[in-house]
Amino acid sequence: DGRKMSSIQEFLKDGSRHYQGTEEATLRNIEACKDLTQVVRTSLGPNGMNKMVINHLEKLFVTSDAATIIKELEVVHPAAKMVVMASKQQEQEVGDNTNLVVVFAGELLQQAESLIRMGLHISDIVAGYKKAGAKALELLETLVVSSLENLKDQESVEKAIRSAVTSKQLEWERHLVPAIAKACIETLPQNPSAFNVDSVRCCKITGGSVADTQFIHGFALVKDVNGTIRHVKNAKVVVFAGGIEAPKTESKGTVLLTTADELLNYSKGEESQMETIVKNIADSGANVVVSGGAISALALHYLERYKIMVLREGSKFQLRRICRATGATPLARVGKPLPEELGECEEVSVDEVGSTKVTFFRNSSERCQIATLLIRGPTQNTMDDVERAVDDAVNVYKALIRDPRLLAGAGASELELARILMPFGDAAPGLDQYAIKKYAEALEVIPRILADNSGLDSSEIVSSLYAAHTQGKTNFGVNVEAAEIGDAVAINVFDAFVGKYWALKLATDAALTILQVDQIIMAKAADGPKVPQMGARDAD
Repeated sequence: DGRKMSSIQEFLKDGSRHYQGTEEATLRNIEACKDLTQVVRTSLGPNGMNKMVINHLEKLFVTSDAATIIKELEVVHPAAKMVVMASKQQEQEVGDNTNLVVVFAGELLQQAESLIRMGLHISDIVAGYKKAGAKALELLETLVVSSLENLKDQESVEKAIRSAVTSKQLEWERHLVPAIAKACIETLPQNPSAFNVDSVRCCKITGGSVADTQFIHGFALVKDVNGTIRHVKNAKVVVFAGGIEAPKTESKGTVLLTTADELLNYSKGEESQMETIVKNIADSGANVVVSGGAISALALHYLERYKIMVLREGSKFQLRRICRATGATPLARVGKPLPEELGECEEVSVDEVGSTKVTFFRNSSERCQIATLLIRGPTQNTMDDVERAVDDAVNVYKALIRDPRLLAGAGASELELARILMPFGDAAPGLDQYAIKKYAEALEVIPRILADNSGLDSSEIVSSLYAAHTQGKTNFGVNVEAAEIGDAVAINVFDAFVGKYWALKLATDAALTILQVDQIIMAKAADGPKVPQMGARDAD
């Protein structure tokens, strides 16, 4: 084989690497994916451990959210990257269950490895996995236990999103879930499918504990106002995209002043011009001005005189959110706004939260399309993690709008799938029956890991779960709080059907893609500066 190897090297550039065959390519890829799975599997479930990841910019992440961990790890191995891509796709598609994708894909590959070592051909394994994957998705439909009928019913929404929060923030979920459910319901538009995940904002302020997290109708900005007016009831809000200052000429001009009177009149002209602008704004009924640029001292003086509250916000993203919270239209020119361009707000006030000044736009009218969760916590890391939990829960709510079906959580649906797939595998005529049975075995990994992470004996838990399921108690899963098996529906642990469906689909696809690779040819990396990867500038 050495001669063959060198002959391939001959027509490739110097420094290229080449791996082929089961030993070198396939098993190597499986190994890499197993290592990646090893990282996140201990973070699965409510008792999952946190990972401390420090990225290349020295930012510290302490989280058990698989999507964040994987994103910050910057995986370079090409096969492991496939699994990472699958989990990123899950993050975009559903926003939760990213860990399931990685863990399940890794487990499928690990089971495939034992089949390869047994001497089964890869094409048989692939055929078996394909059959089993299709059958699993088909059977998943039969395991639906209930569905979220009323999207505006607080209690049922809480039930549906609870497990998404619990898996990140155990113990705090009883404070967080009601607030998140309320925020989702408040921002649900007339046409539910137009629900926007960005409508639920998080405003993080250090201090207090996570239990102090509260829900706010409207929007919160972590900054103080520019003037002295700090409280306005029944506010009429006008939003200027630019700054509020005297207009400057486009071209450079020189003004020649010869007498002192001319100098006085010159600045007076500027003053009267500014006063006219501010008077026009006040006449329109506006009593809160939000500016996207600089506010000159002169403008501030007149705005104060007319008792108008002034707020400056440089970020155009935040300006858009203020517009969505009040129903205002952002104006490019400074001048008198039309009545329909004004936003309305019940009150705009500056309050101190902890020792931080926060401007609240409180608005419970129909016009307000935004709800804010004021997250408190002892450290920045804690609050970041709570924000991720909120994010996941809101994404689950959006997924449930698309498809309201719910499955029993706590590993119950996976174990039930494994149990039904086993006889399906036995009945398959070809060699692919081994692969189908291994697929079923791989599904056991979820209850197994849930038990392991809670410090229980996983073999014992899985066998007693099988026993319960065979007796017809198909909703039994791992009750991590009581450290035993129990009915997932009774303890309100549900998983969204969409999330599970996509996770199984994407994990199976990723595993199949990796198994079908039998040669890896890597060119030498190009020297010279790397191409910068542009991400979203304002990710927050």
